[in-house]
Formats: sequence, structure tokens, C-alpha cells
Amino acid sequence: AGAAAAAAGRALAAEAEAARKVPIGLQLYSVRDACAKDFPGTIAAVAKAGYKGVDFAGYYGWDKKPAEFRKLLDDNGLKCCGCHTGVGTLQGDNLKKTVDLHKALGNKFLIVPGGIGGKTKEDWLKAAKTFNEIAEKLKADDMLCGYHNHSHEFHKFGPDSPETPWDVFFGNTVPEVVMQLDIGNGMGGGCDPVATLKKFPGRARTVHVKGFQGIVGEDKAPWPEIFALCETTGKTDWYIVEEDKYPPLETVKRVMDNLKKMGKV
Repeated sequence: AGAAAAAAGRALAAEAEAARKVPIGLQLYSVRDACAKDFPGTIAAVAKAGYKGVDFAGYYGWDKKPAEFRKLLDDNGLKCCGCHTGVGTLQGDNLKKTVDLHKALGNKFLIVPGGIGGKTKEDWLKAAKTFNEIAEKLKADDMLCGYHNHSHEFHKFGPDSPETPWDVFFGNTVPEVVMQLDIGNGMGGGCDPVATLKKFPGRARTVHVKGFQGIVGEDKAPWPEIFALCETTGKTDWYIVEEDKYPPLETVKRVMDNLKKMGKV
């Protein structure tokens, strides 16, 4: 009986370990020139490099043929793990078009990569209200909106203010608004990614895995602590690699190799 219990315990531990594996996607902005020249060929190359999903920043005309678009992903064993889309595509009559396309692609993460807020706390409170309204409209379709940072969101409003736009925005949005923390961008603006993930548990449903002062695995970001939080309290569904300062396909292959060495694949 003891041996059986021990075996069951080991099986549960293995299951828990497997459950903590977060799939890795690629933000296609990283290979945008290759996508513009040969979109199907680039999708195939991304899959061959070991990525399980793709995050779009533009569709290269394929949004006009959603069924073929989905087939291209399916044929390469890839999931759509998100998109970067302007806030205007999530408002008014545009919202239904965006939802319909991403339903066809099997994607639930509609992430705005910038162009919101402003210089004051009031601007960011207004932006938070807008995203709360969008999140409410998306519930019926089981989709989520979110926001992706650059660096300025971590600059305080002024010398006398303890707050940053990031704190105000995510402190005033509902849990359904995804905090897509871009690690490299954030650290470039003074963000402590470990403290940020701890401050907003469960919000980092997708995380942009970008290196700080080097590519992922050869940089200065505290990846072990970041990954540990993402895989527990962060409730992260996808790690999405984005590197845009180095030779594109070569770099995304190198990052994948580094992530394998870090035990993430």
C-alpha cells in the first residue's frame, strides 16, 4: 500500500509539474520584415523553431480570408496566442469585426500595445474606465482585452507623485483587463518586474518575454523569479517572446535555445 501511495504521489507531482509548463509563443513583430516578404514561409519557420503560438501585430492581408488564415496556423501546429491591436479596433462598430476575426483564429487575447493614457493621472483613470467598458462587452464572447507597456508607463507622474501610469491603470481596471507585462521594455523604464507581478497577482495572463540589456537568457532580467511568479500567482497562459533589435529569425531561434536551457520547454 505504501508503494502504491508513493507512486500516486509521484504521479500527482509530475502532473503538477506538467501543469506549470507555460507554452511559448512569438510576437511576430520580431520577424515583421520576413512576414512582409513571405508570410506562410515565416509562419512555418517559427513553428520549426519550436514556438507553439503566434501573437500578431498586423495580418499582412490574411485577415481578409480568416478560414485560410486559421488553416495556415493549424497546418503548422500553431495557436494564435494574442494580437496587438489599436484601441479603436475594440470600440464602436469595429469591435464586432475584431471579435469575429479572432473567433475564427481561436484567440481570446486582444491587447492594445500603446496609444492610450497621457501625462496625467486623470488621463490614465479615463483609459482604465474605457478598458473596463471594453472588457464588459467582451465577456459574452469569452475574450479579454489588455494593455502592453513600453517604458514611459513606469515613470512617475512628477517629482511629488509616488504613482506611475501602470499603477493607476491596473489599480483601477477589472481583473479581466490583462496586464501584458513586457519585461525588457518595463525594466528599461525602471520597472521592477518581480514587484509588479507580486502587486497584481493573476493579471499577467500573457507576458512578453523580452531581454533587458541583451537577449533573453543572456541579459540582466531576473528570469527565475519572473517565471516562478508567472507559473503560480501570475496565472500566466502564455510566454510570448519579442526581440526586435537583433537579426530576426536567428535571434528567435537563439532565444528558444536559451529557454530550453532554462527548463521552459
